[in-house]
Amino acid sequence: MISDQDLFTISSHKQFEKIALKVFRFQYENNLAYQEFCNFLKVDNQSVKTLQQIPFLPIQFFKNHEVVSNTDKIQVTFTSSGTTGMITSKHLVTDVSLYEQSYRIAFSEFYGNIEDYVVLALLPSYLERSGSSLIYMVKDLIELSNNEHSGFYLHNYDELITKLIELDNSGQNIILIGVTYALLDLIEKQKFQLKNTIIMETGGMKGKRKEMIREELHEILCDGFGVQTIHSEYGMTELLSQAYSLGNGIFECPAWMQILIRDTEDAMTYVSNGKTGGINVIDLANINSCSFIATQDLGKKYPNNSFEVLGRFDNSDIRGCNLMV
Repeated sequence: MISDQDLFTISSHKQFEKIALKVFRFQYENNLAYQEFCNFLKVDNQSVKTLQQIPFLPIQFFKNHEVVSNTDKIQVTFTSSGTTGMITSKHLVTDVSLYEQSYRIAFSEFYGNIEDYVVLALLPSYLERSGSSLIYMVKDLIELSNNEHSGFYLHNYDELITKLIELDNSGQNIILIGVTYALLDLIEKQKFQLKNTIIMETGGMKGKRKEMIREELHEILCDGFGVQTIHSEYGMTELLSQAYSLGNGIFECPAWMQILIRDTEDAMTYVSNGKTGGINVIDLANINSCSFIATQDLGKKYPNNSFEVLGRFDNSDIRGCNLMV
């Protein structure tokens, strides 16, 4: 069996591939939904020798199947956001400590010690429902920051404006994590000139505003907050790991997560670096559900393994995934 230590100390592509193939065999044998999918594709699990030969489970399976790779008790169920009457995804998590390790280690790799920051969260649409994995993560980061000023804001924009200006002026490092439409609402109420604040958008207009292209959106946010760059987080209900962009919409993954770009016409073939295709995610922290997910996002990958999210497949239902069209 693969230990947490193995997962979170990967240091080379060769090591990643070796563990990923082990995880694939484990999930093929123990995850009924995934096994049926592989069998439907007539994939013999013993003949899979490379990452490219692994079948990626379409993300829609989380809407109507129990995607679980063990028989342990479900500790927490994360659900996707959706409009009334829409079938939402359910991610059944049997070991929530894997999720906690994944986002805590990744956060410290990208941003350093959480205690160096005040964490302010403007995530109204997520807070107003239960089962959000993003809220679970941000709540934990707020607690770990160990700072009395860290916290969630719902619609109390005036209070947030006062707090943000005061803390930023005092030289305190701040991370403001916000859903896109709420960040736009905030800068319509107040224009800022922030010097010590990272603005991190988690994507999504949630039907509150028209979608816009990333360049336009980031330009408006940079101008409104008085910052040079906008950071972004790429994660979703069905995953236990996040990729981060420290600016310009270029995302990087932690060592236990990788992206492959599939051909939009043929799901079992891959396009070369710099070409647009469907985003496949390998998330090894997802060992107890499925680590190989074919998303409905379009993107392109670069030679250094960073990637860009360009939008969604036209025919996919729009839901609360952390990305922008």
